Amino acid sequence: MKSYFEPIVGRYLHLELLGKPHRLYVEEAGQGIPLLCLHTAGSDTRQYRALLNDPEILKRFRVIAFDLPWHGKSSPPAGWQNADYRLTSRDYTDIIMGVVDAMALDSPVAMGCSIGGRIVLQLALEHPERFRAIIGLQSGAHVDPYYDVTWLHRPDVHGEVSAAVVSGLVGPLSPEAERWETLWHYMQGGPGIFKGDLYFYKQDGDIRGRVAEIDTSRCPLYLLTGEYDYSCTPEDTMDLVSRIKGADATIMKGLGHFPMSEDPETFLRYLRPVLDNILASGAAGQKAN
Repeated sequence: MKSYFEPIVGRYLHLELLGKPHRLYVEEAGQGIPLLCLHTAGSDTRQYRALLNDPEILKRFRVIAFDLPWHGKSSPPAGWQNADYRLTSRDYTDIIMGVVDAMALDSPVAMGCSIGGRIVLQLALEHPERFRAIIGLQSGAHVDPYYDVTWLHRPDVHGEVSAAVVSGLVGPLSPEAERWETLWHYMQGGPGIFKGDLYFYKQDGDIRGRVAEIDTSRCPLYLLTGEYDYSCTPEDTMDLVSRIKGADATIMKGLGHFPMSEDPETFLRYLRPVLDNILASGAAGQKAN
């Protein structure tokens, strides 16, 4: 095998979030329209490794992914040991907008998966003028709790039980190496982080009562959902389409809850036409930052 470097550049961004200094890990590659990628609950930016390495996409898009505070290489704020981590809709939105402002991103495309697929709906509602388009992966307005999340914060079963919980959400046709890399990310999460993210996903982030207010004429909305997902089902996504005028949805055959990391090659075949469409409608999408 010939040795080589990937085009990804990783840096630490110092900024104030939620009233406290934070040190955030950010990866990026490419040039062009900013494409801000949001990872799933309990994981980190590594889920977007394939997208950050795709030469055709990198010719036209500046792909950016950051680890949420407490996740991956991003530190929790000072004093973290004295509080329980619990993600709320308000904090999640403020963190994303804080990063957009700190990096001076001009009309980025925001793309998020799972909890990221939920919060991008919030961005479309509250900040449509700030984004060129929104892409929701495994997006739904709500999910009822379907297992006891207290198991996700126990020192005796911590990382491995988190991976076990999500293992059934990976598409059955996913390549073995990518399947296990996706699960490895969950095994490495900080204590209590997955559980804290699920507070947003299963309780605080319920957006069912507001999705009909999303105006796709102000910010186009694209939804891509894997067919093998019992957490955010294709029916959940199609319910969004029925209530959001102008939303565009595609059900991705053979994929599960982590399309960008569990089977990147198949996922990119679905994503590229969406990005082409966003580029083609660029004139309409040019907005003041």
